[in-house]
Amino acid sequence: MILSDRSIAEAIASGRLGIEPFDPKLIQPSSIDVRLDNKFLVFRNTKRAFIDVKQPADDLMEMIEVALDEPMFLHPHEFVLGSTIERVRMPDDLVARLEGRSSLGRLGVVIHSTAGFIDAAFEGHVTLEISNLANLPIALYPGMRIGQLSFSLMTTPAERPYGPGRGSKYSGQNVPTASRLYMDFQQSR
Repeated sequence: MILSDRSIAEAIASGRLGIEPFDPKLIQPSSIDVRLDNKFLVFRNTKRAFIDVKQPADDLMEMIEVALDEPMFLHPHEFVLGSTIERVRMPDDLVARLEGRSSLGRLGVVIHSTAGFIDAAFEGHVTLEISNLANLPIALYPGMRIGQLSFSLMTTPAERPYGPGRGSKYSGQNVPTASRLYMDFQQSR
């Protein structure tokens, strides 16, 4: 079951679902829009010859911050990590889907490669996997509506909700967060 605009507003008003800062104008018929923050992780292509999934990627990326009134230029076929302004706090019986806005998709901008799913009990800012599939650079502005979250009710609350101490790699993130895939290899030992 997907939450309607009324159910989203009620869940936020009751404190069951956290969206901060909350702007009621961002609620759509079956989702809530999220906005682009001004911090981005960009790849530094001179650090290593390749990406090894068994190694941390933090040193391959550099955090940049653009002024709130200036654009971030995303060049053709470029990939960066961004973040939502909104901090999301999910209850243990709701999940969310992140989707890009169709207006941006029609310009060639996608905001997630595969990480469009937000688990029950996740808390933090949502990291965006932003790519420009077009042949021209595009200017993205901090504060602009970049995507939307839709919420689905689970059949029962999660027995093992996403969160600290439960193997969650990204709970509590406040800025765009590089891949932590290498932790999978450490845990399997």
